[in-house]
Amino acid sequence: MADGASVAPSPCKMKVLLGLLAGAGATYGIYKLVTASRNRANQSRNIDVVNEHCSGKDESTKAVLPGSLLEKVFEFSSIRGRDVRTGDGSSREILSKTPGKLDPQHLEMLLSLLQSNPDTSERMQILVTLGNSAAFSVNQDFIRETGGLKIIGNLLSDPVFGIRVQALNALNNLSMNAKNQEQLKEYIPKVLEMIEISAVNSDIQLAALRLLTNLSVTNDYHHMMRNSITLFLSLLVVGNEGLQTQVLKVLVNLSANPEMVDDILRAQAPASLVLLFDSGTVAAVLCRVLTFVGNLTNWTPSTPTKEALKRSKDSLYSVLFGDSSQLPSKLSLLLCHPDTEVTAQCLLFKELCLQRKM
Repeated sequence: MADGASVAPSPCKMKVLLGLLAGAGATYGIYKLVTASRNRANQSRNIDVVNEHCSGKDESTKAVLPGSLLEKVFEFSSIRGRDVRTGDGSSREILSKTPGKLDPQHLEMLLSLLQSNPDTSERMQILVTLGNSAAFSVNQDFIRETGGLKIIGNLLSDPVFGIRVQALNALNNLSMNAKNQEQLKEYIPKVLEMIEISAVNSDIQLAALRLLTNLSVTNDYHHMMRNSITLFLSLLVVGNEGLQTQVLKVLVNLSANPEMVDDILRAQAPASLVLLFDSGTVAAVLCRVLTFVGNLTNWTPSTPTKEALKRSKDSLYSVLFGDSSQLPSKLSLLLCHPDTEVTAQCLLFKELCLQRKM
């Protein structure tokens, strides 16, 4: 063909060209929508905790449904993180998938990126995605079998605050079966240390206590928390409502184990603990603290042991059941509480105390 020759496009080629232009326009429209969505998401600096409904096709991919027994027994949170920009298109695509659509190869890639990616925001988003994937038991098993629990557990010592929080959240969601818990128990000392050294009411304390709640559902690892009972009791009197609720969930689990009651009653406790038994305390917290002390009546010490604890003025036993305890008068006032569950718990506790001669 000679240079400069003018060739009219055929009808077929014209259709192809128009198709390409239409596709480009659609792609640009999608790009604008995604960009706008990201900009709105990036305006939020905090990572929210939400409940997310997931469905599975069979027993191996059963989801944890909001309000289900599994969600009530365990502290499962479905977490939503900020959108992040990822240089690798494939990793960005994986992070955008819903938990039910993550395949094993996706999870494996995320675990690899978690170790190699230096970008803090992207690592946080990866932890959020891995935590959400735990809504499906098959994903929990795969992450354990590929060494993912250790990879995430190592991040509990990360210097970045947000990474530590999201690592706790992910481990919390992954702590829903016995095999995972068997591996996660090695992190209990570290989690307890994080609670002790972190600021009161901080996200780290809350996330760590949620993980301990799951790990204390059975009696298997209660002995590993024995030396932290005084810490838990102290947090009850200095924490806000959210922290009190999380601490009480752990204490209720521990106190339901008869083998732990002696350790709990011997633990050093602040005298101000009895101030929780007051009509000014939020009803949900009050019901849990009444359940906790009610569990403590399941205790049959020898008379010498009981008398020794009464003389130990700073023991929990002395604070609750000692001769100078304010608890009996506090309970009498709570019998007039407007919340019927609170009054029912008070009556039950007084009856148990009489039966056990506390």
